Amino acid sequence: MSTTTRVIKASPATVWEVLSDGWLYPVWVVGASRMREVDLTWPEVGSQLHHSVGAWPLLINDNTEVTESRHEQVLGLRGRGWPAGEVDIEIRLRPVGSDTEVAIDEDAAAGPGLLIPKPLRGLTFQWRNVETLRRLAYIAERRVTAPTES
Repeated sequence: MSTTTRVIKASPATVWEVLSDGWLYPVWVVGASRMREVDLTWPEVGSQLHHSVGAWPLLINDNTEVTESRHEQVLGLRGRGWPAGEVDIEIRLRPVGSDTEVAIDEDAAAGPGLLIPKPLRGLTFQWRNVETLRRLAYIAERRVTAPTES
């Protein structure tokens, strides 16, 4: 299991707002290329994002399903990208003053990814999730600093 953390200069409510907009998923998740559909109940347990991974023209259509959802605290996901396999992801939010510490735990759950030695797998997820959290921070922090219309 790989854990990556970052403090985002936004409240847990603002970060959760970004996580709750399934259409933004390919903007902040490294590897996700496009959204095809978002269940209306996202991010309730059992709801899914229907996305593509990879780079055109080599795209794989698959989905990510919510396995746990605690408002402004935890979002658990099962990401699929067959034939590469499946991953379990847990995104945890913790208030730190007016900011939010976001932690992502990720590991292979099924398929060929399990054949990669755990230390190497963890390093790969760590690299990916550093950038994923950077992108999430850009979106959430922009919402805090965006000028309001009069």
